Amino acid sequence: MFRASLVLLLILSACGNGVSSTADAQKAYLGLDPSVDKAITLGFAGFNSASSANIAPQTADGGVSGALTVNGQVDQGVSANKGMRLNEALSIYSDDGKVTYNTDAVALPALTINLKNIPTGTLDGSLNGSFLMSGGLSGQVSLTLNFAGQIEPGADGGTVVRKPGTTHITGTATSPAGTYNVDVTR
Repeated sequence: MFRASLVLLLILSACGNGVSSTADAQKAYLGLDPSVDKAITLGFAGFNSASSANIAPQTADGGVSGALTVNGQVDQGVSANKGMRLNEALSIYSDDGKVTYNTDAVALPALTINLKNIPTGTLDGSLNGSFLMSGGLSGQVSLTLNFAGQIEPGADGGTVVRKPGTTHITGTATSPAGTYNVDVTR
């Protein structure tokens, strides 16, 4: 009886759609990849619109469903160097319609962005946190990402934006079953 129950448990666990390999960790990251770019862009939007140390919530839609929200704080003053300490929240978020991502409201992923020599200098930062998946994959994936690139004045001359094609993102997407090494440029 015990042996039959153990075999049934193993069969049922093999039928799940959780992250069970490095390839699944890669799929989990690729589903989140557009959101990383959107989160950095929302950080810049908050920076450009901030009138105090607080960055008002900046929101973008998922390509298929849900929303991504970034908010937090930015250094104040006249320095040419600024740092942003932000949180990223995902709610029923999906860019591909295959995997849906959510975040835990009490443990939001942390997004930091540092701008140096504004407006024509550099940026660097990190995104660290866990995301809950449902749909084509289930369970949790944790991102530990670093990025660096260049900044330039916005089209209106009064804002700062990322210079296209210069943001290099590296790090890992980790699940209990595997790790995917991230290395992309935006």
